[in-house]
Amino acid sequence: MSDRRPYILVLYYSRQGATRALAERIAAGITSVGGVDARLRTVPPVSPTCEAVDPEVPAEGAVYASLDDLRNASGLALGSPTRFGNMAAPLKHFIDSTSELWLNGALIDKPATAFTSTSSLHGGQETTLVSMLLPMLHHGMVYAGLPYSETALTRTQGGGTPYGVSHLAGTRSDRPVDGDESELATAQGIRLARLTLALESMRESRG
Repeated sequence: MSDRRPYILVLYYSRQGATRALAERIAAGITSVGGVDARLRTVPPVSPTCEAVDPEVPAEGAVYASLDDLRNASGLALGSPTRFGNMAAPLKHFIDSTSELWLNGALIDKPATAFTSTSSLHGGQETTLVSMLLPMLHHGMVYAGLPYSETALTRTQGGGTPYGVSHLAGTRSDRPVDGDESELATAQGIRLARLTLALESMRESRG
């Protein structure tokens, strides 16, 4: 086994804080499993004007992700609010910059999952999750959704899908993460952490 303690990159974009809240709960699930850490990272917004420059470190919340954060991660949780049934442009912009990792096969056989938040119940939660799944498959990652053994999937009145946890934020984005959504996010983090440790051992034994 490597002396480096494995970590899972929890990478998200959040405008109003709902996706960030899910990210923090997933991270809590990850760190509840011994032997693996969670690394919270975000991405800067995409500006329509080339003159606009964001500070290198955001004023609050997680710091911006680098390619090395992703390269050295043993697993990935990817989160975004929905934009017309798709992931948000800032997160897509970062994913589009990972060609180097794809060429080197840096993410092959690493587990990954996705999460999202929408303002309406039928606002594209599942298609947004699928949009984040696609680049993970191209990278050769092993996708982990939420199995129906998580009973909150069948009773939730807000978010929650077998493709990954989701959150119903409301039209004003002021609805807090409810109990079922929080339970599912934590369970998703736990499942991802356990798979990360198992697949980490497999990769190291394979050399």
